[in-house]
Amino acid sequence: MEEARRAGASHFVLLSAICVQKPLLEFQRAKLKFEKELQQSKDMTYSIVRPTAFFKSLAGQVESVKKGGPYVYFGDGELCACKPISEKDLASFIANCIVDPDKINQMLPIGGPGKAYTPKEQAALLFRLLKQEPKCLGVPIGLMDGIIGIFDFLARYFPSLEDPAEFGKIGRYYATESMLVYDPVSDTYDADGTPSYGEDTLESFFKNAIEKGLEGQELGDQAVFGQK
Repeated sequence: MEEARRAGASHFVLLSAICVQKPLLEFQRAKLKFEKELQQSKDMTYSIVRPTAFFKSLAGQVESVKKGGPYVYFGDGELCACKPISEKDLASFIANCIVDPDKINQMLPIGGPGKAYTPKEQAALLFRLLKQEPKCLGVPIGLMDGIIGIFDFLARYFPSLEDPAEFGKIGRYYATESMLVYDPVSDTYDADGTPSYGEDTLESFFKNAIEKGLEGQELGDQAVFGQK
């Protein structure tokens, strides 16, 4: 924010994340701290953009499923849902924040077009496009809890394990919490209340990934299911 001030900026568009609505992780609390500082700024207006999942975050299993592997999800595949948005559509939305007066000094959750998908529905869509019989593997969430507990315990004695323990907690969060607008009073997520924007659909993204691969959509160290 200080760099923006030095550059003479009058409006700050912050790319945050929808998951900060229910902050259980350190990076979420850090994002909220910055959001609060920006909202309290007296010399700049702001637009805080909280996108749902990116398409590429749902692409990690495309290649393994193409090769005949199962689609892996946690629990029954219904624990979480999201309205994913493409990078192009999100970039367009962010650019509009610069010129649209209705987006000034606003908190802006945003998802892509169409319905919200659970992991089970993502799997069904992918298998349909591949013309394969669905083959899914549900991993008990308790297994992840056990692994996280072991890392947490060992991290007390081996500080080098603190990062793997936190990474496990992040993975668990995304495996069980929806990336949709959250109502803290009822402790529920609202797919219909999550704004939609753009033209790119998850189906078109999966089709392109199947036909042309995932170059440019790599997750690097954030990959959970093999895609780097």
